[in-house]
Amino acid sequence: MQANLEVLEGLIRRLDISVPMDQLESEVQSRLKRLARNVKMDGFRPGKAPLGAVTRQHGAGVRQEVLGETLQTRFGEAMQAHQLKIAGYPRFEPKAGQADTTAMTFSASFEVYPEVKIGDLSTGKVSRPVVNLGDADVAKTLEVLQKQRRTFESTDRAAAEGDLVKFDYQGTVDGAAFEGGKAEDFAAVVGEGRLLKDFEQNLTGLKAGDSKGFDLTFPAEYAAKELAGEVAHFEVQVKDVQAPMLPSMDAEFAKALGIEDGDVEKLKAEVKSNLQREVKRRVQAKLKEQTMELLLQKSTLDLPQSLVAMETDRLMKMTEADMQSRGVQTMKLNADMFTGQAERRVRLGLILAEIVQTHKLVARPEQIRALIQEQAQSYEEPEQVLQWYYQSPERMQEIESLALEENVVAWAAGQAQVEDVTTSFEELMGRT
Repeated sequence: MQANLEVLEGLIRRLDISVPMDQLESEVQSRLKRLARNVKMDGFRPGKAPLGAVTRQHGAGVRQEVLGETLQTRFGEAMQAHQLKIAGYPRFEPKAGQADTTAMTFSASFEVYPEVKIGDLSTGKVSRPVVNLGDADVAKTLEVLQKQRRTFESTDRAAAEGDLVKFDYQGTVDGAAFEGGKAEDFAAVVGEGRLLKDFEQNLTGLKAGDSKGFDLTFPAEYAAKELAGEVAHFEVQVKDVQAPMLPSMDAEFAKALGIEDGDVEKLKAEVKSNLQREVKRRVQAKLKEQTMELLLQKSTLDLPQSLVAMETDRLMKMTEADMQSRGVQTMKLNADMFTGQAERRVRLGLILAEIVQTHKLVARPEQIRALIQEQAQSYEEPEQVLQWYYQSPERMQEIESLALEENVVAWAAGQAQVEDVTTSFEELMGRT
């Protein structure tokens, strides 16, 4: 068999493969004979059907099977001979106007992996947050945990931010009621944003039994389009004002958060340890994000469109599956919605693979174990989580990929100009 390679535009290649008919038919007949020994056909005992009958019923399928396997085998041999690394899958088409009856010729169109050039990273700048986690950050986190477990008790004072207010309301626009403009025994915590800010401000200062009327302008971007920008008049009747009661920072509180002996100091230490892990994770994420952007800026390569198409299809199917799992009605998704993201992911994947291969980066066993242990610390039974990872090759592959990404980031950051930037915990968490 012969295989001739033609270089087309960009990464596209075309390979002509000639398949001698006598070899093809010889393999077809051999398979049909083997099939005839066991095949079940109406009117014949198993294995007793005449070869002619077997050929009439199964010949076309067997021939297509043999041809497909032959083309794939010869294509693979040609790839090795030409030392090509194929991106995606080849598309086989019979060549038009074939005069040779002793052979069938097919054209295989495909793309090859591109040459990836990593530019000079030494001029690139990357900022690395440096966070000094203090007792005040631990105290704020404990306050958040207290608020999450708060209770409310009725009070005679006027409503203030943080209070739970129960009230009736009636709204009108130009004197007419509107959908959603009336409710009884409605309850909301002032300051949590469940209500429009102007509405909350008018609740502040009212006591149980108080009534108030006020005008309010709906925001231009309000979700209910028919009300956006409209001026509404509301009448409210406050029925109850409840003040928040935070649980004491005591043994019971510590036990409720998983500290079996109720030691508050242990609780603080565990909270600090959790915050330190979160700080490390966020710092690594920010460093990775900037490093990946630097690599994208400094690298040049042609994108195999076959890989982009495959990644686009994968992202689209993932989105559809996610929507279905959340009970969201699946709408018709357009591939164009995912093309940009797919191109970025393919480009980054090729760049990372080039760096890993060129610089012989590997995921070390101790590095993989450390990553698993780090993830396991957030679970009650870390050892079981450790076993869960090591029992699955697929999960171990995911961790190995993360480790390789870490190594690429470390290598790239080592080439670039890294500036340590003092950052507060609140800034790192995006709360300022």
